Amino acid sequence: MRTSLQHHDRLNLVGALCVSHAGDRIKLLTLSYRQNVSGDEVIAFLRHLLHYVPGPILLLWDNHPIHRRKKVQTFLAQHQHIHVAWFPAYAPELNPVEFVWTQLNERLAGTAPRSQDELRTYVLAAIARTRNSPKRLWACIFASDLPWPH
Repeated sequence: MRTSLQHHDRLNLVGALCVSHAGDRIKLLTLSYRQNVSGDEVIAFLRHLLHYVPGPILLLWDNHPIHRRKKVQTFLAQHQHIHVAWFPAYAPELNPVEFVWTQLNERLAGTAPRSQDELRTYVLAAIARTRNSPKRLWACIFASDLPWPH
């Protein structure tokens, strides 16, 4: 068993900030993967989203190539209650989830995990800290350049 984190060890995250139709509730959904994220992982996350969000979904999505993969588009076509509004390519300032990742990075700064399991523990604790704070979640929405009523 390896005792130190290797350069190629990674933890990839996929996430969404879910705001209720009335705009009075907010929730963070995430999934983590030890491997690179492919179309299959994106679809798994969309299934996760469908499980936790009843009714129609407006998915604000960046134009990352993984989101435009044929299998992902086929999945979306089969789920007519998911509506996609595309962000321009490379516009992280519009994407509120980017500010979630910023909070996680700030929380993890200075940590030196010795293993992938320890890295996962740190990351999940940082996610829980953000997830459990509506104030932090709304800050991600308001930090983005999206027009949003305050």
